[in-house]
Amino acid sequence: MIEKFREWYENRHEYQKGYKDRTGNKIVGYFCTYTPEEIFYAADILPVRILGSHEPQDVTEPHIFSMFCPFCRDVLAQGIKGRYDYLDGIAIGQSCLHLRQAFTSWDLHKNPGWSYFLPMPNHVQSKRAVPFLVEEYRLLIKKIEELAGRRITDDDLRQGIDIMNKARKVMKEIYEFRKEDNPPISGTEAMYMTCAQFFTDAREFLPVAEDVKRELASRRLDRDPGKRIMLVGSENDDIEYINMIETLGERESVGCTVVVEEHCTTTRYFWDEVDTNIDDPLRAIAERYVSRTPCPSKDWPQRTRLQRILELAKDFRVDGAIVIQQKFCDPHEADIPFIRKFLEDNGIPTYFLEFDVTVAAGPFAIRTEAFLETLEAEEDLF
Repeated sequence: MIEKFREWYENRHEYQKGYKDRTGNKIVGYFCTYTPEEIFYAADILPVRILGSHEPQDVTEPHIFSMFCPFCRDVLAQGIKGRYDYLDGIAIGQSCLHLRQAFTSWDLHKNPGWSYFLPMPNHVQSKRAVPFLVEEYRLLIKKIEELAGRRITDDDLRQGIDIMNKARKVMKEIYEFRKEDNPPISGTEAMYMTCAQFFTDAREFLPVAEDVKRELASRRLDRDPGKRIMLVGSENDDIEYINMIETLGERESVGCTVVVEEHCTTTRYFWDEVDTNIDDPLRAIAERYVSRTPCPSKDWPQRTRLQRILELAKDFRVDGAIVIQQKFCDPHEADIPFIRKFLEDNGIPTYFLEFDVTVAAGPFAIRTEAFLETLEAEEDLF
């Protein structure tokens, strides 16, 4: 069943077009994981995250600065090229400047007829953040009701919460297997899983993920796991890169297994559930998005994310962390010195990797190989 994740990942557009044909439901593409999927599910609208194609693109220069991050430019290129023309709407929760510009350009030039910018507070540590977001959600609901053609009730919201909580819970349970000495699921396969959840109806994703969880209990991979690596930093769904570094050991090099990640494509996205003990479902959703592991653009004035990163590193017993910055990513660039110092002060070696999702992954894998060899050499010394 684990191959189903790869199938969904590689055929995301076919799945989504087929979903519309067989259900008659609408689809909204969203740009940032601060967009509340629960509210879209409450209206029976499928929320799908828009990611890039990892291909060189040459269509965004009239729309966005070339010094904006390659991920944002790749995302915008998908819209300009018409690959998401089947969407019924697009949405974004307040995000970094680069991704907001990608959304704005898409909105201006490829608007499918419905779009929404959600003013998600950046100062999430403020006591005003939750009440502010609740009121913004009320405005969002009115716009979604226009698209759905029906009213959204509290029971609908509770159903949306239940759908997303179950999907998050099963992914977290699958991640538990990555703590094993020889994980039965590779980092490549785990990335296929988390990305597949972005592209599919969570209600169809859930039974497949549950089957995978059962299979992993007895699954064994015929490979040396090598060094246990953590990925930290900017958005990274570059499966080719992860597969490359995990297969280095097959050619008499130091191998590795990516056992955990801390970025918005994985744990930062799904680790925290909505608290169902809060009576008001809208407030419960707002509490979740305000208190979840923050993006660095929202992790101030206190850097709360550092402790979560350390907890993951210790729980998954990592040998080292690769701190990734998408080229020109300002929020993560400002964050990296603090993360590296914090991890190294706690005994976890780090390696900084400036990344570009639109170019071949080979050179990045070679640089990673050098880091793995350093870890191996240091182990031999002691």
